[in-house]
Amino acid sequence: MKKGILLVNLGSPDSPTPKDVKKYLGEFLMDERVIDIPLIARTALVKGIILKTRPKQSAAAYKKIWWEEGSPLIVLSERLQKKIQKQTSLPVALAMRYGSMTIKKGLQELVDKGVDEVLLFPLYPQFAMATTETITVLAEELRQQHFPNLKIESVPAFYNKPDYIEVLSDAIKRHLESKNYEHLLFSYHGVPERHIRKSDVTKSHCKIDGSCCVTPSKAHEFCYRHQCLEVTRLVAEKLQLKEGSYSTSFQSRLGFDPWLQPYTDRTIERLGKKGIKSMAIVTPAFVSDCLETLEEIAMEGQEIFHEMGGKDFTTVPCLNDDDTWVSLLSKWINEWASVETSMLKTPLTNGGMIKDVPSNR
Repeated sequence: MKKGILLVNLGSPDSPTPKDVKKYLGEFLMDERVIDIPLIARTALVKGIILKTRPKQSAAAYKKIWWEEGSPLIVLSERLQKKIQKQTSLPVALAMRYGSMTIKKGLQELVDKGVDEVLLFPLYPQFAMATTETITVLAEELRQQHFPNLKIESVPAFYNKPDYIEVLSDAIKRHLESKNYEHLLFSYHGVPERHIRKSDVTKSHCKIDGSCCVTPSKAHEFCYRHQCLEVTRLVAEKLQLKEGSYSTSFQSRLGFDPWLQPYTDRTIERLGKKGIKSMAIVTPAFVSDCLETLEEIAMEGQEIFHEMGGKDFTTVPCLNDDDTWVSLLSKWINEWASVETSMLKTPLTNGGMIKDVPSNR
């Protein structure tokens, strides 16, 4: 069998115009694993309300961070893919869950090169319904419909892999070694609390009560909240951060339902009011800088901090195409290609059928 790699990231509008942003948001928000309410209600909410106002606002935000080469997330993902390709003999394709760089096109690119066994690599350290799961489920649907002879394996969440923690910690340390900061905030993309409960394979463990995420359980394999908190704990341990000098928060909430807390914007506000004059913020739910990191955190977050009396606000870039990150991904990929017992040899396929993801949708 000939093997190939498909890297998958979130996606981006084709341009920072209201028309293209509306098209992109429509696809993104109509995903049943992003807004997980019945189709009729989701359609009314997205098409009847959100898409009538949000595209113009989001387009203005995208314009603030848009690069001459295009969307930062796309450009950075392409740089990552090209660097990895130089370190492996396997063909490496790139796709996005939403937008014009579709997973179908990525799979087709590999098939056209003779590939019949694909390592699907969602570029997310933590598992979540709205990220990893929606990618793997769509990939399986596409396999059944268009590529029935293709074997697909998917990379499991790697949030707690020692070599990943090493690379992430080193990147944070390098960026902050010349900076003075009183507090380091780990900000993760938020999800509704119900997503945590829906992904609970035990149907009873995840209560989001302050104890469940630190009590051992098989639910943690698919618990986004636990995995985020664990990244913070492991990095803090690696960097020998003092208790009280760092914390965790969740950003980008939408709607009125309860989302994971504490919220990032309110945490930044609280730190400023508390008298913290210098803070740094890292966003470990993302591997590529994007709207949520470049605009929501680096611009809006800094504005909130300054309004609350803060002075120095430092954002730590995502791993992007950092050489140590590229080397780690390439190492994992090459291990998968040659060693039956590598960390990636945890197949999520069985005769093509993706398994080991919560099935209570």
